[in-house]
Amino acid sequence: MHNLFSQNAFDAVMHFAAVAYVGESTLDPLRYYHNITSNTLVVLKAMAAYGVKTLIYSSTCATYGEPETMPITEQTPQLPINPYGKAKKMAEDMILDFHKSSDSMAFMILRYFNVIGSDPEGRLGEAPRPELREHGRISGACFDAARGVIPGLKVRGTDYNTPDGTCIRDYIDVTDLVDAHVKALEKAVPGRVGIYNVGTGRGRSVKEFVEACKKATGVGIEVDFLPRRPGDYAKVYSDPEKIMKELNWSAKYTELEESLKVAWRWQKKHVNGYGDHPFTTF
Repeated sequence: MHNLFSQNAFDAVMHFAAVAYVGESTLDPLRYYHNITSNTLVVLKAMAAYGVKTLIYSSTCATYGEPETMPITEQTPQLPINPYGKAKKMAEDMILDFHKSSDSMAFMILRYFNVIGSDPEGRLGEAPRPELREHGRISGACFDAARGVIPGLKVRGTDYNTPDGTCIRDYIDVTDLVDAHVKALEKAVPGRVGIYNVGTGRGRSVKEFVEACKKATGVGIEVDFLPRRPGDYAKVYSDPEKIMKELNWSAKYTELEESLKVAWRWQKKHVNGYGDHPFTTF
């Protein structure tokens, strides 16, 4: 960080970098506290040392844990139930404490819900490291099953207190997420912290997601239903009213099947992910 900041002049930092798999975090919690919490401290210290005054921070709905009421607002108590969510909340707490000591800094914290999709122009797509497939996101697993990389899809948990027994999540298209960051940067104000949920406001079950993926890919994916995964929660979806009102942002790409069709096009053209592209090291 010292070399990076000393050799460049930055107007702002957008801090996206993090390991982000709930299941893996329960198996290797110290890696998550180091990667997310400790490394965010390094970034904040570098910003302070070199006078960079604006931070847009990628946080997560996992900081809320499993609230008693839905939808989730920014005022919903943060009670994370897995190391990933706990590590992100600790990073948020550091940012908030740093803000109290520096009235010239502008902070924006964006709490992502479940990100899906790909760049519509085909430049970027989802390519998790192979060893993380077992812990990975439902979208990546669906595509792996559709491409025959794995024999079928494993759905973990069918006895949750939801209409069809599977988890409910709020799926936000990555294109909308990018737009939220641009608007957050435009609206960042020195001396203030903005905290926003970034979601569609609509929950979809895992079974609904799988059916949409089957239609998007045209592949009859076989599904195995297994016991729950440690650290998961039954139902999570956002109330995006605050970000709509204050940043003039709302999700535009809200049809699951359409987002998955765009992502599927990228998957078919990049069967080996990024290959030798340097992004594979992240």
